[in-house]
Amino acid sequence: MPKLTIVNVGYRSTHFWVISAGRSRLLVDLGWPGRFGELAANLRRMDIPLAEIRYGLATHYHIDHAGAAQDLKNAGVPLLVMDLQLAAIPQMKQHIKPEESYTEISPDGNVVIACAESRALLAGIGIPGEILPTPGHSPDSISLLLDSGEVFTGDLTNPAYFVAEDPDAATASWQLLREKGARQVYPGHGPVHPINALFGVDE
Repeated sequence: MPKLTIVNVGYRSTHFWVISAGRSRLLVDLGWPGRFGELAANLRRMDIPLAEIRYGLATHYHIDHAGAAQDLKNAGVPLLVMDLQLAAIPQMKQHIKPEESYTEISPDGNVVIACAESRALLAGIGIPGEILPTPGHSPDSISLLLDSGEVFTGDLTNPAYFVAEDPDAATASWQLLREKGARQVYPGHGPVHPINALFGVDE
């Protein structure tokens, strides 16, 4: 099995992560509305062909994490949706300004699964891991946890900075990830960091 690689193709202070097993790739978080061209340019710059991205996965349906989802679909990248996220997709457009040129997400062609089915789907593209529900920032938030310990958490907030989050749900989500073997956090914003730093524990 090829060694996994992780590349950041983000822009506008938001990280979009490409996890690759050779030429089989998964894109985690899907660009800003109206700015698909920047995402496509970053993919080209990092020598990642769109045709090799097997799925696009949003950690949650806020505009900075899923705004270009339909543009990616139109370019041939299937959208992988957890069933717990379905209700959040149509709500996203309420937070987008007309000048942002948002392409509304169509349900047509979306690959919808339960989190419990994620390990088998990911194994089929050579990526050992699972997708877990991690509410707290939003009810539809999920995280991708690789078996090697890397976890992609979107906007799941550091417990030291809770503001509008549900603190109990977010704390429980972090505890779940740690118990499941998460070691290194790849967030939607800010630097990569060890998960133990959130718990005041040295690596």
